Amino acid sequence: MHPCTNRPARVVAIRLLAAALIAFPPAAAAQQPQPALPPARPEDVASMDAIIAAIYDVISGPAGQKRDWQRFESLFVPGARLIPTGQRPDGTAGARVLTPAEYAANAGASLEARGFFEAEISRVTESFGRIAHAFSTYESRRTAQDAEPFQRGINSMQLLNDGKRWWVVSIYWDAERADNPIPAKYLKGASSR
Repeated sequence: MHPCTNRPARVVAIRLLAAALIAFPPAAAAQQPQPALPPARPEDVASMDAIIAAIYDVISGPAGQKRDWQRFESLFVPGARLIPTGQRPDGTAGARVLTPAEYAANAGASLEARGFFEAEISRVTESFGRIAHAFSTYESRRTAQDAEPFQRGINSMQLLNDGKRWWVVSIYWDAERADNPIPAKYLKGASSR
């Protein structure tokens, strides 16, 4: 039999297998213990606005102030990822995939030593059912009183509402550069919240 003769049947079989794996994961995957998450503050996870505000709040603070990394981790779904992107010296783009704990371990000391305040200045949101995607434009400063930010960029946040609370699934971001200006539609006045 020619391999293409029975293609529709193969496509149906592959789709059924994929659906079964999603609905009924293999026993080994289903039995893996999930790490215990710190309990979230109810006010941090009550709405999309609240969880996004909590993300910015928990990483921000003056030099010498310890951040509440347990609060930070409580905002994320198990298996969540933080993915900074950047430009390498050779001009190519790269991404680094981190867990919330890895982010805290890698960035925490620098944020606490030098001071860091990040604030959302605009947001464009798309949502469907229990999922949402927010393009959250941010400005970063070393002190809350700095007149100008030292950095701007966009946090691409994927969010889930499980019916009880909001969760951050991932945050994927890129910074503004001379060759990568933030488009006007993602700046103040562009919010579609």
